[in-house]
Amino acid sequence: MSFLMKEVSLRTDEIISQDLDHYGDMLLRLAYSYMKNIYDAEDAVQDVFVKLLKNIEIFESEDHKKHWLICVARNICKNKLKSAWFKKHVELMDMPYYDEYKDNHVLNQVLKLPVKYREIIHLYYYEGYTTVEISNIVDRKEATVRSLLSRGRNMLKKELKEEYDFEQEI
Repeated sequence: MSFLMKEVSLRTDEIISQDLDHYGDMLLRLAYSYMKNIYDAEDAVQDVFVKLLKNIEIFESEDHKKHWLICVARNICKNKLKSAWFKKHVELMDMPYYDEYKDNHVLNQVLKLPVKYREIIHLYYYEGYTTVEISNIVDRKEATVRSLLSRGRNMLKKELKEEYDFEQEI
C-alpha cells in the first residue's frame, strides 16, 4: 500500500470514528424504534456505517450527512422488517442489562404504535426535529406529518391515560 493510500485510509477511519461518536446513539435509538430489540438495531446501524463508508465523499454539509444517515437507517430497518428471513426468525430474549430501554414504559408504548406514527414521534420527541424537518426526512407533506404526530399522540394518550393523568382536575 502506498503512502497516499495509507493517509486516505487513516483519514477515512477518523471520519467514520467521529461520525460513529457523533451520530451513533441517535441512529441506534432510531433503529431500535423500528426493530424493537437492541441486537437487530445494532446490526442496522452497522449496515448504515458500511453504506457511509462507501459514500463518504458525497456530502455537502453536516446537515446533509445527518439527514442522509437517518434516511439510510430508516430504509435499512424497513427492508429488514420486510425480509422473509426477519418475518420467520424467532426473536432471542433480550438480556436485561443490555436493553436500557426495557423499563421505560412510555417508550414501550411508543414501540407498540404502527411504524408510520412511531417514526414521526421518535424524530419529533427523541431527536428534536421540527415537523418541517421531519417532512423532508420522511418525504411527506408537513400537514401529513402534523396529522400523524397528532394521531400518534392521541393513541399514546389512550394507552397511558391510566398511569399519566393528562386531564387537569378542576
